[in-house]
Amino acid sequence: MTLEQCKISSIGRLRSEFPDAEASWMVRMIFEHLLGYSQVDMAIKSDEPVSDFISSKISSIIDRLLTHEPIQYIFGETTFYGLRLKVTPDVLIPRPETEELVDMIVKDAADRPDLRVLDVCTGSGCIAIALARNLRFPIVEAIDLSPEALEIANDNIAATRTNVKTIQADALHLKPSPDSFDVIVSNPPYIADSERSTMDSNVIDHEPSMALFVPDSDPLIFYTAICSYAKTALSSGGRIYFELNPLYADRLASQMSADGWQEVSLYRDMQSAVRFLSAICPEK
Repeated sequence: MTLEQCKISSIGRLRSEFPDAEASWMVRMIFEHLLGYSQVDMAIKSDEPVSDFISSKISSIIDRLLTHEPIQYIFGETTFYGLRLKVTPDVLIPRPETEELVDMIVKDAADRPDLRVLDVCTGSGCIAIALARNLRFPIVEAIDLSPEALEIANDNIAATRTNVKTIQADALHLKPSPDSFDVIVSNPPYIADSERSTMDSNVIDHEPSMALFVPDSDPLIFYTAICSYAKTALSSGGRIYFELNPLYADRLASQMSADGWQEVSLYRDMQSAVRFLSAICPEK
């Protein structure tokens, strides 16, 4: 079997479960991961034979993809903000929308050096690491309740050679030290339990529930706790940034405004969903 024949056959198998564009993308990722081939390589080497060993590996990967196991977990890695990061089912797979959140912070910080930054519910460490790499000489800390997630975050910190301190802590019960940070950012659990039925199986069956879901009775539970902590932990004029559920964006913005937060602003993501919030710490 030639490379081109293998590619066509693989895309054909995936089309039973995925749209054409997604199936083609997955196959490109498979060949890049197994053989290091770019799209140009695929075209140039289209007539080369594929070994039985590689063919078997490709078939095994496709079998897993057809069960809707995320390709990032199969390969154990993903890319985020130009960085290659380790991911396992113990952490969420970083989304492109979260890169937009990092963009916001980097833009707002401009050339301010030595910012003290805290990432709450860090997961893979993607936000903390991206900020450590793109701000000017920041001091970055990252917390998560899950020891397994922190192990992944620490692996990513080491692999990217960034200076980020990790701490195991519960975002719902943080004890603030006054004026500890200039920036606090969080992408906490924010999907209501009642939304489970609308979500894709690749998320429901494979990504960690504790990093995704909150009770219908209190969908803003993490935001309320983090805001309470941040009012003390942020320095005067410090900023807080959230990724959030569009369903509860207006409620959170109103709640924070009533609680004294200044310049509470909502922002849309690349899909035009209201996905982010920023605000300035209340005057002390």
